[in-house]
Amino acid sequence: MCSWAGLTPRHRESDTTVHRGPITKQGSRLVRWAALEAIQPTRAGTKLSADKARIIQRRGRNIGKVAAARKLLTLVYYGLRDGQIRSLAAARPS
Repeated sequence: MCSWAGLTPRHRESDTTVHRGPITKQGSRLVRWAALEAIQPTRAGTKLSADKARIIQRRGRNIGKVAAARKLLTLVYYGLRDGQIRSLAAARPS
């Protein structure tokens, strides 16, 4: 699903030379936009907001947002496949 939305990093490889680059943007522009908009208002204390804050601190704001959007789409994929999202249920405080 992340690849379909164009949120995967570019990866070109030949023998021992590896080139990694920015996201491919070779997918649905609408899904990519929706994932990035959905990740903007994350509440403090959730796993997604903690991951986003950690990556923003280390790599920068835009890269952190894209990485969090990719994690969100991965959770959406598993939710559609399994019918429930287990990792978010375990991360919520009681």
